[in-house]
Amino acid sequence: MEGSRHAQRDDAERCGALSRQALEGVQEARGGALFARREMGLIAKALVRPGGLDRLLADPRRVVLVGTVDDTVVGLAVGRVEEVGEVSVGVLEACYVEPDARGVGVGRALLDDVVAWFTSRGCRGVDASALPGDRETKSLFEAAGFKARLITMHRTLG
Repeated sequence: MEGSRHAQRDDAERCGALSRQALEGVQEARGGALFARREMGLIAKALVRPGGLDRLLADPRRVVLVGTVDDTVVGLAVGRVEEVGEVSVGVLEACYVEPDARGVGVGRALLDDVVAWFTSRGCRGVDASALPGDRETKSLFEAAGFKARLITMHRTLG
């Protein structure tokens, strides 16, 4: 059975491996290399370093969830609460499920649980990123009620 739960200290090695897989997978996508360095970089680096998961778990503005199939960790999600003026917005910093475990509801369980966590903290909305051409991620977000709020345009120089 698939599901989601809060990450625990003994998930550190698995979270690090999933983070490395996510970084490798995103490199080939359009805009992925910059996305990996800029938007995913801090979380990915934290999860692959010793003690990184502990630091994320200790941050009251963050939540780290793991997605499971039959108690095996196959995915992760990391979110943080960001204050924007007088309102709070949830920011989905990472959401990744191993390719072999996709299509069975793990990603949706992670999204639903991270959104519930943001809701419990009074967030007015949730922002999540999908790379151009990543139809699978965009479809997952849309099925969970997300709509485009901003499209970031980029021009490579040099």
